[in-house]
Amino acid sequence: MSTTTQKTGITPGSILLYGSLFVLALFFLMPAYMAIVTALKDPANISLPTAWEWPDKLNWASFPEAFGLLKSNIASSLILTVCATALSTVLGSLNGYVFSKWKFKGSELIFTLFLFGMFIPYQVILIPLFQTLRAMNLYGGLPGLILAHVVYGLPITSLIFRNFYAQIPTALVESARLDGAGFFSIYTKIVFPLSIPGFVVTSLWQVTQIWNEFLWGICLTRHEDNPITVGLAQLAGGQAVSWNLPMAGSIMAAFPVLMIYIFLGRYFIRGLLAGSVKE
Repeated sequence: MSTTTQKTGITPGSILLYGSLFVLALFFLMPAYMAIVTALKDPANISLPTAWEWPDKLNWASFPEAFGLLKSNIASSLILTVCATALSTVLGSLNGYVFSKWKFKGSELIFTLFLFGMFIPYQVILIPLFQTLRAMNLYGGLPGLILAHVVYGLPITSLIFRNFYAQIPTALVESARLDGAGFFSIYTKIVFPLSIPGFVVTSLWQVTQIWNEFLWGICLTRHEDNPITVGLAQLAGGQAVSWNLPMAGSIMAAFPVLMIYIFLGRYFIRGLLAGSVKE
């Protein structure tokens, strides 16, 4: 009868691994440190030679001042992100439901062509999108930008939901059909309650993409409806820039998405892995 002992000591390999991760984390957090330090400095004390130095006196006034300049942009981004995320996730859920449980002749080909939208760069469709929104009288305002993000987000949300719903037993849907349940009845009573992990993944993905998007925001909206990313660019685009304000604004712009991933990140990973393994 032999016994085995598990080594729990620190090895050179583990030291090298965690040391490397620590160095990489420092490099990753370096821009965040610079933004915080600059935002907390008085404008007169901001200079390249002292850029890395922590301020002797904290200047918290940068944050309310930056918020006052960006509040309309923040409101626009909130409306844009909430509306576009809600619409694209719900429509993506319905698409995934159809392509996984209500297949029809040619559905696989249509789904494959539908997914091509994931690989089309923003820049390629900018001019056609501009012309389309102008023809629909939606150019310049948030409704047109919301529509653009909903349509552009449908391929990825549909793919996620389609793969997620493929793991739901088809026999469950067939039994509901035999009991007389229709398309929407099956979706609302059976499929939708099982879709929470999928909605978490698609919502977090869409929130991140839409909140951080810049190109469409500056090209498809007028000044009064510009999102937060465009407002930040304008805040830092003058000849003489008080760098404490753009840095404070960037911290406020990053804060909502950062908090979402801090508190919901584990659900995002669980949702990504849900249905990834077939038993």
